[in-house]
Amino acid sequence: MNARLGLVHAVLLATADLSTTVPAHHPSARNLGTERMGSGTVVDPAGIILTVNYVVNGADSITVTLADEKQYPGQLMAQDFDSGIALVKIDANDLPFLRPAETVTVGQPAFMIASSGQHNRRVSDGNVTSLEGYDGQWEYMLEKSIRVSAFNPGFGGGTLADTRGRLLGVVSLNLNDIGKFTMAIPVEYYLRDADELRNFGRVRSRPARPWLGLYSQAMGGHVLVTGVTPSGPAEKAGLKQGDIILTVERQEVQTRPQLYREVWKKQAGDVITFRVIRGDGAMDVQVPSIDRWDRNRNNPPEGQAGA
Repeated sequence: MNARLGLVHAVLLATADLSTTVPAHHPSARNLGTERMGSGTVVDPAGIILTVNYVVNGADSITVTLADEKQYPGQLMAQDFDSGIALVKIDANDLPFLRPAETVTVGQPAFMIASSGQHNRRVSDGNVTSLEGYDGQWEYMLEKSIRVSAFNPGFGGGTLADTRGRLLGVVSLNLNDIGKFTMAIPVEYYLRDADELRNFGRVRSRPARPWLGLYSQAMGGHVLVTGVTPSGPAEKAGLKQGDIILTVERQEVQTRPQLYREVWKKQAGDVITFRVIRGDGAMDVQVPSIDRWDRNRNNPPEGQAGA
């Protein structure tokens, strides 16, 4: 028991609470709000904190509270919209930090530590139940995720660790529709692109994926448009909620992963042709895509575009 408490305490020292404010005009504010709470993990003693992107996307103010209750202003250092991770930098050195785990296997025990307030942390444990991919309705997909048989005990972005106190991943989503499971983004997504994220704030070597502003759901062997982002590319081009997508660039799609893979064969800025059923007929809709980075990083208040 003492050994277990010692392990949890050692990992807890490398955790962080994040409190962010986001301008109301930022694209993410509509769905995620202008005040957000999150968790993070110190991955470098020089003050680099790994978290989930939705907590800090668009933030103009980040307050970081470490486990010793010291507070620092944080700077958004890097974002990767493809994997869903982000880095925050604080002006501190010699911080406790976690090293990455070398492997993750189905069945192994793991535990989560997440912030539940600036000076509070909560812990839950379980086992890795799956390493299968994950696809979300908001144009997001991981080829590999970590699913754990425990409920996230706090705010998103928390620490998923193994029994050696090594970092397995970044806690992202509660999968309530499946059961009492939590999905984490494997730390390998950070390790793969760490140098570029630290040096450039994004991954430059990977072609930017086209973004459409499209929400979708698989249904009966087809993909249904369940929503479009206001003023996004899909809405501007004429895609509508309720459209059934038959093909993308003449390639049949029956599942959401198929839809994403066909769209992402193109590059940001390309025009993408969809064949859809609407009402009693079929039609083609051509959508000029954009780079999600540009939308989220360079979005001025309404009425100031081009200023």
